[in-house]
This record gives sequence, C-alpha cells and structure tokens, in this order.
Amino acid sequence: MVSTEVPRPEPAPVRDASTVILVRDAADGIEVFLLERVGGMAFAGGMTVFPGGGVDISDADSELAWAGPDPAWWAEKFGVDERKAAALVCAAARETFEECGILLAGPTADSVVSDTSSYADDRGKLERREQTFGEFLTRNGLVLRADLLRPWSNWITPVGEKRRYDTRFFVAVQPAGQHADGQTSEAASVGWRSLDAALGEWQDGRTILLPPTWSQLAGLTEYANVADCLAASPEIRAIQPDLYHVDGQLRVDFPGQDAYYAGSAHPWTDRRTPHR
Repeated sequence: MVSTEVPRPEPAPVRDASTVILVRDAADGIEVFLLERVGGMAFAGGMTVFPGGGVDISDADSELAWAGPDPAWWAEKFGVDERKAAALVCAAARETFEECGILLAGPTADSVVSDTSSYADDRGKLERREQTFGEFLTRNGLVLRADLLRPWSNWITPVGEKRRYDTRFFVAVQPAGQHADGQTSEAASVGWRSLDAALGEWQDGRTILLPPTWSQLAGLTEYANVADCLAASPEIRAIQPDLYHVDGQLRVDFPGQDAYYAGSAHPWTDRRTPHR
C-alpha cells in the first residue's frame, strides 16, 4: 500500500456551521432523524446527513428572547467568543426548523410549540432568506429554547476541500407534538432510523455517510436511551481530518477511520464535499 499526502494548496476559508442530531426514544433504542441530500447539490449531494447548515450573519441577533444556558456558557463549551456562541445556537435552531420543521422555541421560557403547521409560510421565508430567525421569533412572540440543545462535538473540513466548515454538532430531542418532515428543497428523502438501521444501511452500501456523520452515529450506540444521551457531557475538541492518497484513492485520516473504512461497502473516497 502506497500512501502519499494530498498536495496542500492555499486553504479555502472556513465558515462556521451548526448541525443538529435530532433524537427520540423507540422500542429498539435511540432513533435519529436523517436526510438524504438531493443528488448533484454543491453541498453534500447524495449524502445522508443530519439537519444543519452554515451560520448567517443574522444568527448573531442579540435582540431575540432566549431561555436556557446563556451565550457565555456555550462560549466556554465550544471555545469561542460569546457572539459566535450565540450565532451557533441560533443557527442550530434555525436550520432544524428550516430543514425538518422542528421548532425549538415556545411562547414562554418553559414551554415549546406543539404544532408548527401554522408557521409554514414563515418556514419558507426563512429558507429563502426573506426574513431572519430573530425576526420570525420576535414577531410571533416566541422564545428560543437554548436549553433544548446539548453541545456534542466539533469537526472541521480538511485542508484541500473547496468548501470548508467549522461545524459544531448539537443533540436535541424531538419536542412532544411536533413531527419532523422532509418539506425542504434540499432533501430527496428523510426519515427516522434506529442507530443499528442507519449504520446497517451504510454498511450495505445503501447510503453514504461522511466521516463526521458516521462518527456521531457510532458514538451514540454507547447510550441506551435519550435520557442517557442528554445526561452525557462529552469533551468537545476540534477534529480536523487530513486528506491523503492510498494507491491512487483519496482517503481521510480521522479518529476511528479504520472502523469506518472496514465497515462500508463504498466508503468516502473522492467525493469532495464539506463535513456534515
């Protein structure tokens, strides 16, 4: 086996992003909500991913109502300043609402919306960037429930990719009464999967998982249920994989890579897409 490093061009700029691992309890353990991205998209086309996306400038809106750990707490967890921490949390909630209709907000600091159907028009406006998440929440008298999110991990796209993201992963539970859906232009299909099913589909070659997605799924198998997951306090350290070639094929070096490459029928090779 011949291994050579990928040539190092000038690194692409890194953009902040937030991704949410949406979970719920089921008879066979934890289930996660996954989206299969529309093929041909510049971002993760054809990949199976969690809801998420890039942070917008408007996500740093300091005027919206906020419940739960304050930005200083999130800043310490993620090792960033308070303004960026607030933007990451806001982006996590916004992207989850845009991509699957789950709204981590409520009319008061201790309540959560039980039916999001009345906000369908607002959801479309958010996806088209016709309004900000802060404007949406304020106009509807809603409070962002930061306490419904848990900090989970941090992955940075390798040097050598055309698009690079510094992605913070969060965990959130599907609120009672709400239903995740696929009413987004970015998803070809969506659905809830047990951890075993999600990893099994990947092993059989029916789905394609980027290393960070696979790593989160594999890590969640350590928890018997959602309560155990929420009680965890994982150490969050930035993971930035390295790209290299083995016998002419592109590979990515990251914690757990041996299990990743050994387990899949078609592991990630030459698909140049950001982490998600």
